[in-house]
Amino acid sequence: MSMKKREDEVHWLTDEEERAWRAYRRMVIAVQTRTVQDLAAHGLSEPDYEVLSTLSEHPGGTSTLHEQAAKMGWSRSRLSRHATRMEARDLIRRAPDPTDGRGCLLVLTETGRDTLREAAPTHLDSVRRHFVDRLEPEELATLGRIAEKIADEQ
Repeated sequence: MSMKKREDEVHWLTDEEERAWRAYRRMVIAVQTRTVQDLAAHGLSEPDYEVLSTLSEHPGGTSTLHEQAAKMGWSRSRLSRHATRMEARDLIRRAPDPTDGRGCLLVLTETGRDTLREAAPTHLDSVRRHFVDRLEPEELATLGRIAEKIADEQ
């Protein structure tokens, strides 16, 4: 197949589609960058906070590594390496998974729970300041519906 043929088959974005895509990317990067900076004051990364907050929502502060990796959209090996770093800081600990001999459980430690308790107000304030409060209620509702529509496509 010639290069010319391939270029003709490309479904290029219209100017409006490209503008929307680039605006979306800038928005995600801006909000993420600002909230990450605010979490850094507590010595946490965004993935640290995600792991701590989701573990806190599970009974006993415990989840399987597999379930947590799926929730974050990470591979199990990537989360395992990250969990090793969090474990070294006593934010979580690993335990054998009694239902899966090859798997492990991630368990929120008291240090992790205390760290989350201290960081949560900062994180919530950051999300409000950099995202929620910048939108009108109807814009926020529309964006929520759009985000769910796109996320559900997967």
